[in-house]
Amino acid sequence: MFESLSTKLQKITASMRGKARVTEADIKDMMKQIRMALLEADVNYQVTKDFVKDMQEKCLNADIEGSFTPGQQIVKIVHESLSALLGDDNAKINVSSSGFTVIMLYGFQGAGKTTTAVKLANVLKKDGKKPMVISVDVHRPAAAEQLKVLADSVGIPCYINPEEKDAVKIAKEGVEKAKYMLCNYLIVDTAGRTVVDDEMMDELKDINEAVKPDEKLLVVDAMIGQEAVNVAMTFEEAIGMDGFIMTKLDGDARGGAALSIRKMTGKPIKYICVGEKIDKIEVFHPGRMADRILGMGDVMSLIEKASQTIDEEEAQKSLEKMLNNKFDLNDLLSQFEQMKKMGSMKDIIGMLPGVSGKVTDEQLDDGEVAINRNMAIIRSMTKKERKNPNVLNASRRKRIAAGSGTTVQDVNNLIKQYDQTAKFMKQMGVGGKGGLKMPKGFPGGKFGGLGGFGGFGKRGLF
Repeated sequence: MFESLSTKLQKITASMRGKARVTEADIKDMMKQIRMALLEADVNYQVTKDFVKDMQEKCLNADIEGSFTPGQQIVKIVHESLSALLGDDNAKINVSSSGFTVIMLYGFQGAGKTTTAVKLANVLKKDGKKPMVISVDVHRPAAAEQLKVLADSVGIPCYINPEEKDAVKIAKEGVEKAKYMLCNYLIVDTAGRTVVDDEMMDELKDINEAVKPDEKLLVVDAMIGQEAVNVAMTFEEAIGMDGFIMTKLDGDARGGAALSIRKMTGKPIKYICVGEKIDKIEVFHPGRMADRILGMGDVMSLIEKASQTIDEEEAQKSLEKMLNNKFDLNDLLSQFEQMKKMGSMKDIIGMLPGVSGKVTDEQLDDGEVAINRNMAIIRSMTKKERKNPNVLNASRRKRIAAGSGTTVQDVNNLIKQYDQTAKFMKQMGVGGKGGLKMPKGFPGGKFGGLGGFGGFGKRGLF
């Protein structure tokens, strides 16, 4: 996500950050580089021109704050300008005062509308709401069936009527059904087209008139670049929008659509989708995204992701075992599994401040492979061996290596690292009288339990 742009902007700001004195020539040179980086990222030309001009004026007229060097002040202005370009703050869904909110999703075929409808419904469900999804696509019966299958997979009510050919009638039936089932949100998945035509827009207007949506969201494929702006402008002029959901951002290394669409339409991006799975949707926070692009990390999103995916009870058990020198390989496997739920190593590292760009893709891939390898090794052990690794003699290790498709050396490395951690904890007096009181969450807490297993080497876990 934004990988190409992020790499370029991080290099530009890094060269400026340490400067004790910044000249007008330095600023103009930096603006030239930023302009090129944005254009290469497929950001709209007018957006780029206005953005760079405004930022240059701020840099030239900046008053240096006491705690900043001139270079740091310039980087701060770049960050603030980028955040403003993406949107001043995260925009929320418009909620009806009646207690029943209708959300309409529009977009072209292939943008991911149907999957996004269920993703959004799942977000609302986790937030304690009761959503229902309906399909009013009478042109592609398979789209309605797909919505039903996806909704059923996460336990969300769904209404479809494949026999009915009147989209407006289905929409009205869906509203009645949702109210009957006491749902407080209805998400309407509309028909898409490969091109915008009058027939499509007339149908959408009729549906709008019938259900009177409280929120109208355009689902936009981030990978189509500047064309996303043209699509957005067309829908805005025809039926009006309240905001956007950007899909396929995980496959978009440039980011031109996301950076252009807010400025050109004046409407906010409300959610972003970063994968095909139902849980791969995030509230869009402009400031946090600017942090990620400039390599400043996104700790808040990392904490939120951990809160959503990590089992609090399991984490607490691991912490207590660690503090009492009873942490075994079952606990280590559990933490590996919970860490995998949070996403790839690349996703996690990208949210850590000061780390982005310092770890290569090859190292991250090695870390991913190492975690999978060590999970396979532990799963190939008996309950007794996981509980008490001291029983692992040469013959047992050979059997485990064969069962996990690894080598005896891999097994030895895992046990060695585990033993080193156990030894370290014992030396620190954890769990003993007057021993070290570990801070909450380390190790064994939400992000802990893996202390001593670090390093991005090929035989390390990360």
